[in-house]
Amino acid sequence: MVSGWRNIPLGRLRGIPVYVSPTWFIVAAVITVGFEPFVARSLRDLGAGAYAVTFAFAVLLYVSVLLHELSHALTARAFGLPVRGITLHFLGGHTEIERDSPTPGRDLLVSAAGPALSLVLGAAAYLAAMPVTAPIPEYLLLVLAAANGIVGFFNLLPALPLDGGHMLRAAVWRISGDEQRGTVVAARAGQVLAGLVLLVPFVVGDGPTTFGIVWAALVAMLLWTGATQALATGRMRARIPRLGARELARRAVPVSADQPVSEALRAARERGASSMVVVDARDRPTGVVNLTALSALPEERRPWVSVASVARTVSDGMTLGVDIAGTELLAAMRSAPVPEYLVLDHDGTVYGVLAAADVDAALSAKGSGTR
Repeated sequence: MVSGWRNIPLGRLRGIPVYVSPTWFIVAAVITVGFEPFVARSLRDLGAGAYAVTFAFAVLLYVSVLLHELSHALTARAFGLPVRGITLHFLGGHTEIERDSPTPGRDLLVSAAGPALSLVLGAAAYLAAMPVTAPIPEYLLLVLAAANGIVGFFNLLPALPLDGGHMLRAAVWRISGDEQRGTVVAARAGQVLAGLVLLVPFVVGDGPTTFGIVWAALVAMLLWTGATQALATGRMRARIPRLGARELARRAVPVSADQPVSEALRAARERGASSMVVVDARDRPTGVVNLTALSALPEERRPWVSVASVARTVSDGMTLGVDIAGTELLAAMRSAPVPEYLVLDHDGTVYGVLAAADVDAALSAKGSGTR
């Protein structure tokens, strides 16, 4: 989506927020103009009315896409998975589910719900067209049946980010017991499919057209990007269980609030620490030095500025237990997002300081901060 464009809220369906991307208007215009010659050949004497028919098809097609995504959302919610919303965009739609399915079986059923509904809609539109004799409604129903059939079967292809790719991922996960292996297999299949899609305009029909080549390139780009993102996300998720406050916390030294920054830094260097914790007269932690504020302070001012000026007062959510790890650690950080967290040992003493940047680096495998 073009940077800076915001999704437009359409309302709620069964309590689920629905949005449309401004890029939908682009694809609606492309369908309206690009398919007008086909409508004009099938429904003669329409004149400019052929554009109205193609626009009506674009709207009906995206209603079908919305129902496709809604089936994913309702199935996920039936399994207790929270759904944040549905977004219709340039090349279809997307259902944002708050967390992954805990089992491959549920993942497979949530993924299969969309294509199944598309195929049912296609069959229903075809059956509804049979008794219709009016040319325009009959034509719209027939092309809608064909479009839903294509959407349903295309989404069943075993390649991420398509629904069939999620089903393949679930199947490999179930057989191997390794969720990450399922992601890798399905994502690599998605990258292969992206390459094959680029060849379609050259091997189907009477020869490549500009419209066909552009459309194939857009679909291939979507597939490649989605598959590549799935690989990156899968690798990141595989690292989550290894994240721990004990392993990632930086060594910290206690400093007083009125101590000059230059003296506090000297004390930290002498003890091989890279963080500082502000303590009161009873050595109880009251604040954590903000590393960003500290680095922004010019060196010549550090002897004249107190530690309190570059520290953040310890508040609810800033304190973590030394043994917190994995998804529990990430959930705690999401509930209270701050640059640094105070890590306490079992007896309540300061173990160290956990920098959010170090957790991000560990997730992206860029290494962690100096302890």
